[in-house]
Amino acid sequence: MKKLTDVFGGKEEGVRTFFAPGRVNLIGEHTDYTGGLVLPCALGVGTYVSARENGTDLIRLFSENFPEAGIIEVPVYHLAYNPEDGWANYPKGIFHHLLQGDARGMDLYYQGNIPNGAGLSSSASIEIATAILVDEWYGLGHSTLDLVLISQEVENRYIGVNCGIMDQFAVGFGKANRGILLDCGSLKYDYIPLPLEGISIVIANSNVRRELAGSAYNKRRKTCEDALLKLEGIASLGELKPDEFARMMPRLSEEEARRVRHVVTENDRTRRGAELLRNGDIYGFGQLMKESHESLRVDYEVTGDALDTLVDAAWQHHGTIGARMTGAGFGGCTVNLVAETAVPSFIQEVGSAYKRKTGRDASFYVVKAGAGASEVTSAR
Repeated sequence: MKKLTDVFGGKEEGVRTFFAPGRVNLIGEHTDYTGGLVLPCALGVGTYVSARENGTDLIRLFSENFPEAGIIEVPVYHLAYNPEDGWANYPKGIFHHLLQGDARGMDLYYQGNIPNGAGLSSSASIEIATAILVDEWYGLGHSTLDLVLISQEVENRYIGVNCGIMDQFAVGFGKANRGILLDCGSLKYDYIPLPLEGISIVIANSNVRRELAGSAYNKRRKTCEDALLKLEGIASLGELKPDEFARMMPRLSEEEARRVRHVVTENDRTRRGAELLRNGDIYGFGQLMKESHESLRVDYEVTGDALDTLVDAAWQHHGTIGARMTGAGFGGCTVNLVAETAVPSFIQEVGSAYKRKTGRDASFYVVKAGAGASEVTSAR
């Protein structure tokens, strides 16, 4: 494994290293932007960043994951977004927002073991790792929630991606062997035990680009916003309970009713899922994952053939405890809970079924629920 000094030279004196995990959402999909519930967990894979002041007016950045980009150099007094800087805009945005022009010259060396394109939130991982680095290095004294909100703002306003709060929150607040039940409206949260002894989290990547995800995401978000305007007495769809929705449904168009029904039932599944996990019922939770995917397929219409094929094949395997799409949909990944002893045959059989049906190869990643962001090496 290379080190900062292998790229930038000099001595290791003063080098500090920080880590932030990736994340996967176990249940609660397309609910974050309606003020609803999500239940993600941080992962054991993530982003490491080593840093050292360099005594210049340049921030120099290098990523082992994007070696073709080489060393990217930016003046500390000019940290504006630049599309030519590619991945480096994520840490640049953090420096820009946290330090407001008071940055000192630094060398930054990034290493990530989050699989590329697996939908495990590598961008939020880079943001939070950098945010903790800057906060600790400069003694800014921000809370974890401050850093989470700042990282989301960087992604929204600096990068230009209108993401919700879930990714940064799960990365920042993750805890080993725990999920996070997060109310995206109030930001109230609770740690939920994950009874995963003898069970692996397997991510299956369809390797289908989510080409429709952007426009379809925006359309569904707009439909939910339009529906909310017709439903008096609530500030967000996340407040609606199933019985209340049944009474209000006649006010909505057929399409609005289906979209809102997904949001309402998914929030209810997420709430019930958290309780099942608290009681150690991983098999009951797995059935809610199945219901979640079906709701995303029928009512929200964001799964698509590739994800449906992966999920259907997963449920035909004897080792599957839970399986559903995760993320925006129209491609991307599924998340699966699989008995550890059955993981090799799961990958072989689900991969073969997917290849037969779609002509594509799926990629599989076995991950564990991990801890949140922190400094892992103190200054020497």
